[in-house]
Amino acid sequence: MIMKQPELGRKISELRTAKGLTQEELVEKCNISVRTIQRIEAGEVTPRSYTVKTILAALDYDLSKIADDQNNFFDSFAGWIKRFMLIDIDIEKPSGFLIKQLNIAWILGIFYLTIGFFESAADYFLFKEERMIFSSAFYITIKVISFITFAFFQRGFIMIGGLFRNYLLKIMSFIMIIAILLLNGYDIISLFYDSVEAEFIAGASALTFGLIGIIYGISLIRLKKSVGYISKYAGLLEITGGCFLLTIVLSFIGFLIYLPAELLEIIIIFKVIEIIKTKQTENSSALNQV
Repeated sequence: MIMKQPELGRKISELRTAKGLTQEELVEKCNISVRTIQRIEAGEVTPRSYTVKTILAALDYDLSKIADDQNNFFDSFAGWIKRFMLIDIDIEKPSGFLIKQLNIAWILGIFYLTIGFFESAADYFLFKEERMIFSSAFYITIKVISFITFAFFQRGFIMIGGLFRNYLLKIMSFIMIIAILLLNGYDIISLFYDSVEAEFIAGASALTFGLIGIIYGISLIRLKKSVGYISKYAGLLEITGGCFLLTIVLSFIGFLIYLPAELLEIIIIFKVIEIIKTKQTENSSALNQV
C-alpha cells in the first residue's frame, strides 16, 4: 500500500527539493518523462507501484518509509473482512468453493440453534432470577461459540446475497453479525463490571433485533424468484418475529418464532447448494456437447 495522491506527489516533491534536484535532473536519474514527474507531483495521476519505486530509488529513499501506515492497516483490515465474510463473492467462483462455504454455513447454523438452548436458559435465569446456572467460564464459552457459529451461519447468507445480487440480504446479514457481537460482548463484560439496568438493555435489544428482523425478513422474501417459496415463508416468520420483539412485552414469542425461521433458513442454504450443483451439471453438459 502506497501513500495516496495528492500526498504522494507532495512527498516526492519534498524529497526532490531536499536533494537539490530539479525535475529535469530527477528525470535523468530515473528515466521517466518530465511530464509524468510533473503530473505525479501535482497529484493529477496515481502512478504504478513500479514508477513510484523507480522514483524513490533515484531519490535514495526507502519505499517502506512512504507507506501510509494508518491507511495501510485499515485498508488491509477492511480487505481481510471482505474476503473472510465473502462480501465480494460472485457466481464465477469455482462451484466447489461455493458449496464448501455453504456447507460450513448450514452445519454451523445447526450448532448455533443447538447452543441457543443453553444460551437462552442461562440468559433467562440471569435476567429473571439474577443467578448463574452455569459457571462464568462456561457461560463465556457459550457466548463465544454462539457468536462464532452465528457469524458463519450468516456468512452463508452474505454469500447468497452476492450470488443472487440481493444486496439488502448482504447488508442485513452483516449488520446482524455486528449486533450479535455487541450483545454477546456486553453480556460477557456485564459479568465483571456494573452495567446498565438489565431491563433497559433487554428492551433496547428487543427493539434493535425486532427492526433488524423485519428488514432481514424482507430481504429473504426477495429471494423467492431464485430459491422458491421457502424463502418467502422464512421471511414472513422473520417479519412476524420482529413485530413481536418490537412490542417488548411479547418479545419472548418473537424469539420462539425465530426458531422455525432459522430452520427454514438452513433449508434455503440447501436449496442454493442444489442450484449451484445443477448449474455445474448444465455447464459440464454444455462443454461435453461442444
